[in-house]
Amino acid sequence: MTFKLINPASLGTPRGYSNGVLTPAGGRLLFVAGQVGWNEKQTIVSERFVDQFDRALANVIAVITEAGGRPDQIARLVLYVTDKKEYTERRNEVGKCYRARMGKHFPAMMLVEVKSLLEADAKVEIEAVAVLHP
Repeated sequence: MTFKLINPASLGTPRGYSNGVLTPAGGRLLFVAGQVGWNEKQTIVSERFVDQFDRALANVIAVITEAGGRPDQIARLVLYVTDKKEYTERRNEVGKCYRARMGKHFPAMMLVEVKSLLEADAKVEIEAVAVLHP
């Protein structure tokens, strides 16, 4: 499937995301609930932000794969973090984890700093929208 990335010159060049993603007609939308960095026993995998980010993204991809999709069919990601400073300090490590799982696919993204997440030890939660084609 080919998305058309919408990045107006008037907004400057985005780094690591796209400003808009135009999807082809006829796709099925998959809304992925917020995923945290926990394992199959619903235990947070680590205290480290990067480890939690990597596992949360893996969990998002697991939902998409289970529905018959692929990571490159993700049209939108929303990242909720409890500490924006920690995210920016670990940006290079986060980027390596991201590219290992997503390659150079950069959907529309948003990062939101929140006071806390439902899971007390979670530092990041990721939700997604994917467009799946038969």
